[in-house]
Amino acid sequence: MAFAYTPGLRVAKATVVRKERRLPLKGEVSVSMGDRVSADTVVAKTDLPGNVRMLNVSKIIGLPPGDIPELLLKEPGDRIEEREPIARSKGFLGLFKNTARSPIEGVFEDYNEITGQSVLREPPIPVDVDAYVSGKVVEILEDEGVVVKTFGTFVQGIFGIGGETRGELKLVVDGPEEELTADHLDETCRGKVVVGGCFVSQDTLHRAVELGVSAVVVGGFDDKDLKDFLGYELGVAITGHEEKGIILMLTEGFGRMNMARATFDLLAEREGLLASVNGATQIRAGVMRPEVVVPLEEERAPAPSERERPESGAMDVSSRIRVIRAPYFGRLGKVVSLPPELQELESESKVRVLKVEFDDGEKATVPRANVELIEE
Repeated sequence: MAFAYTPGLRVAKATVVRKERRLPLKGEVSVSMGDRVSADTVVAKTDLPGNVRMLNVSKIIGLPPGDIPELLLKEPGDRIEEREPIARSKGFLGLFKNTARSPIEGVFEDYNEITGQSVLREPPIPVDVDAYVSGKVVEILEDEGVVVKTFGTFVQGIFGIGGETRGELKLVVDGPEEELTADHLDETCRGKVVVGGCFVSQDTLHRAVELGVSAVVVGGFDDKDLKDFLGYELGVAITGHEEKGIILMLTEGFGRMNMARATFDLLAEREGLLASVNGATQIRAGVMRPEVVVPLEEERAPAPSERERPESGAMDVSSRIRVIRAPYFGRLGKVVSLPPELQELESESKVRVLKVEFDDGEKATVPRANVELIEE
């Protein structure tokens, strides 16, 4: 049987999910191998160096830089409080003394006899990394973090904004073709991961922020509204650092696009369970997809023989795919054949193609590079 390998958009009812939780720099791992952790368990922590502040002591004291060292009141490494004297001149007959005071709380690091500048550092910034999902610690990354393994439902989207969050799944529409509007949202949505249908408008998204919704998962969003919602033009490299008070995940793409029925039904089945959501997206090398992870309790987990493999990526006849480039962008269908020979396109380039039957019955031939696998 012919088959091919292609990037996949995973929609898995029950699968093994491994999450690497790593500190930005070395620190302390606070859990042990084999520990059971919840999503909010702190698994590693460290301190980022505080910001550096420069203070021109020579200018404040009114003396050449080389005369300042004997007037310093602090040694490198000494703690300092805001407004605490760092250096003081001798004055005239003990009077008219000039004093250089610290503008911050932190540490006195050094003084430069050439420039007359003192180096002050603000207090360290604590960084905690949580487990993100409930599960089991299966690997310790020495001084850096851990790997947490869980078993549950895993749904990837095509685009998202915002970092990590979690909350109970709450379905607020009746079907994948229904738009999520402000009328669907109320105080019961606070802290929840709200699942909509085909579309959400910018106004509705702002209303979700006002209500304290943790995340919105829908089929599509207007790409023209994205700049207005963020307040700036989004780059093409990576998302995930936006701070808009909410996570947005699109399962299908930009525009009014019905959420895939399998995805909608699966999220509906998990309603009321705690979900972890990450909106980070990277579309270049090292592709990263936004995701919803719903860990399952043991009693709800299928038997090992029914569990899906963590990853596959193999596409063959009858595989579900989504076209990710024009002229069929966003359309869903199934592979009906995988011709092994190269075919020439209008651009005169020769590529491998596949033949697809879309959900409405239309058939087309598209380059394999223009589709992604939907692993259901």
